[in-house]
Amino acid sequence: MAKKDDFISKIQTGYQFSGASIVLGGAMLDGEAIHGLQVKVPLRTMNRHGLIAGATGTGKTKSLQVIAEQLAANGVPSLLMDVKGDLSGVAMPGTDNPKITERAGKIGVSWHGTGSTVEFLTLSGEKGARLRATVIEFGPVLFSRILGLNDTQGGVVSVVFKYCDDRELPLLDLKDFKKVLQYLGNEGKAEIEAEYGQFSAATAATILRKVVELEQQGADLFFGEVSFDVKDLVRMDENGRGVISIVRLTDVQDRPKLFSTFMLQMLAEIYASFPEEGDMEQPKLCIFIDEAHLVFQEATPALMQQLEAIIKLVRSKGVGIFFITQNPVDIPDSILAQLGLKVQHSLRAFTAKDRKAIKMAAENYPITEFYQTEDLLTALGIGEAIVSVLNEKGIPTPLAHTLMRAPESRMDILTPTEIDQIIQRSAIARKYNQEIDRESAYEILTGKIADAQEMQAEQEAQQEVQSQPRRAEREEPGMIETIAKDPLARQIGRTVARELTRGLLGVLGLGGSRRSTSKTTRKKTSWF
Repeated sequence: MAKKDDFISKIQTGYQFSGASIVLGGAMLDGEAIHGLQVKVPLRTMNRHGLIAGATGTGKTKSLQVIAEQLAANGVPSLLMDVKGDLSGVAMPGTDNPKITERAGKIGVSWHGTGSTVEFLTLSGEKGARLRATVIEFGPVLFSRILGLNDTQGGVVSVVFKYCDDRELPLLDLKDFKKVLQYLGNEGKAEIEAEYGQFSAATAATILRKVVELEQQGADLFFGEVSFDVKDLVRMDENGRGVISIVRLTDVQDRPKLFSTFMLQMLAEIYASFPEEGDMEQPKLCIFIDEAHLVFQEATPALMQQLEAIIKLVRSKGVGIFFITQNPVDIPDSILAQLGLKVQHSLRAFTAKDRKAIKMAAENYPITEFYQTEDLLTALGIGEAIVSVLNEKGIPTPLAHTLMRAPESRMDILTPTEIDQIIQRSAIARKYNQEIDRESAYEILTGKIADAQEMQAEQEAQQEVQSQPRRAEREEPGMIETIAKDPLARQIGRTVARELTRGLLGVLGLGGSRRSTSKTTRKKTSWF
């Protein structure tokens, strides 16, 4: 009995907050929930980030749903990455049943079926408001890191951005970037070398291959206009509830490059555009990244460094980031150390590797005298978790085996018709689903190259016209050329030449004979 009293005292003290908080569930000891002993998280610390982990089917998605809808009820908007497609139900009220009523009674909360105002967003072919960003918004450093380029290749990317900036060539989508890079390696080579120095064809080819790889994962749908304004994520509905924006990502599980590109750009844009807020009574925005391992799966060391920096700094903007994954080891240690809220559902120990991972996961939580954490991790039931949060002073609360509360929204997905109806009513969808392809670097350079080719063709045509008379003269052969080329003409020519020679010689011979005859005559005359 003393153990139970001690447990109750520590949980009550550890989870008592002066400011607003949300209830996650009820504390449990020896497998039983203690009525009214609630496990809460203060809104003030929700910008300190968090982790929701657990094996498939243990309830981590429902925990995400609970936190998002409770934030919305307190006027905090959120952004949910829905990779598996099972979060849409947050838009509709849930249905009561005896199990939900029993669970709510044990925790000491009332349950009312309530839906939240939802906006559906999409990166690809899913229905929803289109999420786009322009290449220029990334900047050369972030764009290079996404492509996984080295310093030399990144320098070439910087030159491309500088060239476009100096000449007012808008870099909007990937075809713009490719066109500029190809142009500078061919028609514009002399221009770029004179102004910015040389770069090798091999370097340009490597960068192009990286861009093509990104395109193959669907990034050509992401880069372009209309560029999404992250301020549209921070909205309230007419009842003062925070709007929940759901990015539908069911078709990008096999395209981690696109997912990590989107996430990094989104976080960078939020950090760049949101003002410094310092300590707030509640966060301005909470971001939940489901299947978080996809973000880190193909991240280069440079990209990881960028992510870590943003996660450390973005909380001062009033933004909390929560990673949802199967095992905490999916999250790099440098980022895991930044996560204040931890909700750990059950883990499975089927292999030696699993047991090792469970042991490592247990070491991420505060030491407690009431549980054997490593053993508890494999014994948790569905809808149960071990929880640790930060109190208002930033100190971790006692570890609590928690019976998680049930979502008040629908615990099932919406039908396609229901999703269509929400999208049709959305002003955000109308704003971002319009197709815009204004003149940018691709069109400008294509026109420039076409003009240059047309001018060159005109010059060649003029030169050909000017050279026509001389060519005509050369094309009318003289007698000697004709003789030289035609065998019959050559034979006739030889005959004519012989006759001419003979005639000439004959003339000369006749003249000689006359001179000889004249001499003879003169001699004869002198004899007489």
